[in-house]
Amino acid sequence: MTSYSDPSHPTGADAAALTDTPDEALRRSLGVGRRRFLSTCTAVAAGAVAAPVFGAAPALAHGRDHGHGHGHDHGRGQVLVPPHKRGIILYTVRDATARDPLASDLPSGFREVFKQLARHGYRQVEFAGYRQHANAPGGDNLETVEGAKLLRRWLDEYGLRAQGNHGFIPSSWPLTAADKDTFKKHLEIANILGLDHMGTGGDPTGSSYRADWDVAADKWNALGEIARREGVKLYTHNHDSAYGFLLDRGPLDDQGRPTRSSGIRKLEYFLKITDPKLVWLEMDIFWAHVAQYKFHTYTAPDGSTRRNVFDPAGLVTRYNKRYPLFHAKDGVVDTANGMGWDMVPFGTGDIDYTTFFSRVGLSNYRNPMVEDDNSPSATDPAQSLREAKISYDNMAALRRRRR
Repeated sequence: MTSYSDPSHPTGADAAALTDTPDEALRRSLGVGRRRFLSTCTAVAAGAVAAPVFGAAPALAHGRDHGHGHGHDHGRGQVLVPPHKRGIILYTVRDATARDPLASDLPSGFREVFKQLARHGYRQVEFAGYRQHANAPGGDNLETVEGAKLLRRWLDEYGLRAQGNHGFIPSSWPLTAADKDTFKKHLEIANILGLDHMGTGGDPTGSSYRADWDVAADKWNALGEIARREGVKLYTHNHDSAYGFLLDRGPLDDQGRPTRSSGIRKLEYFLKITDPKLVWLEMDIFWAHVAQYKFHTYTAPDGSTRRNVFDPAGLVTRYNKRYPLFHAKDGVVDTANGMGWDMVPFGTGDIDYTTFFSRVGLSNYRNPMVEDDNSPSATDPAQSLREAKISYDNMAALRRRRR
């Protein structure tokens, strides 16, 4: 098993990193040659400049923002994401947490990944489960009270705050005794880690029918009440289908289900019928833009086709503090893939994050977590952590436009 020296007495590569520039420290820690590192970063930045822009203002930066959250940066304008709110979901670097430390010199397992993310500048993380490689400190499964205490010690060691987890939400309803016990165990873990939020990576239901969303709301209100008593906010993370139109009007099909829509979106209906003190949401901004591309017309009760273009930032502002979390995932326009967008590292795409964050406001309340499903690479094991730095720098560079 890899040994870990006291971080207060760095030696070797760690000692060298203290005198390196941020980029050089990153290159050293990832085990990448200087020529390859610089060419990769340049290629990513160049791709962003060359990308077609549709009302977007991609922000590119080549240095860490060392601001202290005061909101302005020496005349450059108001900072849109304060330093203490810049986070990343660990799913983005899942290959690194799952890497065998005995077979690689790259950061491996939760502790080393926390250290690397802190070097990049991140101050928040969101978990996507508590598993890592079996050879990493603490072993494979940290989904225990003792495992949570270990994770919390590492988070504190590197100045990181955990804000949420995509974990266990019971599938059964009404709740079984076993599911209720497991749910409470996860709430205990959340409190040890200091999580304000606990949630899931899936929609409350995959159905388009109002009756199924009514059942989902009952379930989430009940779970939210259990979480509230433990001081945790329960949240659901959503993909594009949740923003499709609810089927809630006749005529009925042969199973007695409605075939037309009143024009309300499924997730909007869920927001209306769940208790705002018990149920919260995390918008994946990329998938919300996919929904904007895909779901813009519906069949009204009278059979006519009506148009209603989805406005992701508008939904957030209408429901305001129901959205404490975001996945800050970027994309380039691609009208040939059926989704309208292809994922890319944050700040290298066409989604106008300057306008989005300016519109939704409450920068000291919301917690944007960088995410890129495609960062892990089968041929470039250093890619996900390298792109995590690119994404951090681009988030740090976001400023409100001057009027």
